[in-house]
Amino acid sequence: SVADLQREVFGPVLHLLRYAREQLADTLEQINRTGYGLTQGVHTRIDETVAQVLAASKAGNLYVNRNIVGAVVGVQPFGGEGLSGTGPKAGGPLYLLRLLAERPLQAARLAVARSGPLTDLPLRGPASAPPALTPARQALAALRDWAGQQGLGELAAVCDQAIAESPTTAWIALPGPTGEANLYAVQPREAVLCLVAGESAGESAGDGIRHNADRLALDRLTQLAAVLAVGSHALWPAQAAALCARLPAEVRERITLADDWARPGVAFDAVIQHGPADALLATAATLARRPGAIVSLTGLAPGDARVPLERLVIERSLSLNTAAAGGNASLMTLA
Repeated sequence: SVADLQREVFGPVLHLLRYAREQLADTLEQINRTGYGLTQGVHTRIDETVAQVLAASKAGNLYVNRNIVGAVVGVQPFGGEGLSGTGPKAGGPLYLLRLLAERPLQAARLAVARSGPLTDLPLRGPASAPPALTPARQALAALRDWAGQQGLGELAAVCDQAIAESPTTAWIALPGPTGEANLYAVQPREAVLCLVAGESAGESAGDGIRHNADRLALDRLTQLAAVLAVGSHALWPAQAAALCARLPAEVRERITLADDWARPGVAFDAVIQHGPADALLATAATLARRPGAIVSLTGLAPGDARVPLERLVIERSLSLNTAAAGGNASLMTLA
């Protein structure tokens, strides 16, 4: 049983599990439920199976028909998910940004874009592309329009900035040896918890926001613009229900309200918080007590409109031994 593995073990341990072909989806779900996601490998000549494993995988690096060790900088950016890491990937385009206190505008987007060209997966059958961004981007456009109608020029500018800086991308081809396809994608996290220190049950219920008097609401909407720009969903505390009710319908569809976000079972995999340092420390302590995956926390000063979008995404690395699947056309071009 997959459940026999209680923790991550780095050592020469081989755990064998037999399953029927039709049980592959359930087996993959059992693996995901362990919470660990450093690397995952599959050996098969069936492209549909590769696509199924790729679609279900919650591991940072997936290897197809090759070994799962020896990641090369710039070829297979390396890093796990869940209980196996929070990012960024070592050897990836977003790694350097984590070491900087300040960064140029659009640094994350440009770093990813310059890593390689967009490409299709070299698979036949239902390829697993990163999640579609269209609904979230439509919601962001609606938020920007609403900001203009409310006279919130500052928020409209934040929306424009977020869309220009988003690093989310479909698969891009990285350089590597002939006979291998090495690909990299930046995908949205499923849900981002948005917190503002000092919020109250009556937050943004009146018209103060129209005159930029409600800084708490503006900070929360800044967070929302960042979440929508990368293609994710926002999780708001129930105290923000009044503000949520004032937003356009397509924006509300990307927001989930939680009565108690600290309760076990409330799902989110990243946190943004505007507020002072003591509030940030209190949130960090609460997150540390939560069971399950490590959750990253990004703290911002009140009024800070520059949310580091690279902390709201997941990097995925895919390495395929194309020669093992019947040959690589690029080999035929060699003299």
